Amino acid sequence: MIMLSKIETLFRTEYRPLCIYAVHYLGSLDAAEDVVSSCFEALWEHLSGGAAVSNVRAYLYVSVRNSCLDHLKKNRQDTLDLDKLQPSDADGLITDEEAVDRSRVEARLWTAIDKMPARRREVLLLAKRDGLSYAEIASELGISENTVRNTLDSAMKSLRSSRREILDFVFCL
Repeated sequence: MIMLSKIETLFRTEYRPLCIYAVHYLGSLDAAEDVVSSCFEALWEHLSGGAAVSNVRAYLYVSVRNSCLDHLKKNRQDTLDLDKLQPSDADGLITDEEAVDRSRVEARLWTAIDKMPARRREVLLLAKRDGLSYAEIASELGISENTVRNTLDSAMKSLRSSRREILDFVFCL
């Protein structure tokens, strides 16, 4: 049986990737966090009742996927096309294993972004997430375009240096 400390460790390492995985189904961070929290509670109850789970991580991902689908069925009036709910990319549907791997990498990426100084993170997100030009960012933040360029360059260097850590994390599991 898994001890509380192992559940806590699992929660710390898997909560964010599971939330990202759930967001791909639900489209809402709040709903994803609710689903993931419920799945951890259900896991705890399941294990406390004496049940055995051979692969807890896989169990959690399947629980989250199933809970997301249940959530969508319950909260939508129209019929759902489950194929459209499967994670996908530009090449089409991806497997659950690929979705799990991508969620884990994405969680590590967001952790690296969260560790950046506030201004660097803000410039990076405005440029890469929101697609603003250097001039638009400079105008919005009241700084020069050259400062935007240098700050974005620093942010990208920071992410490149984190890339090795992210790859090590993914391939050492």
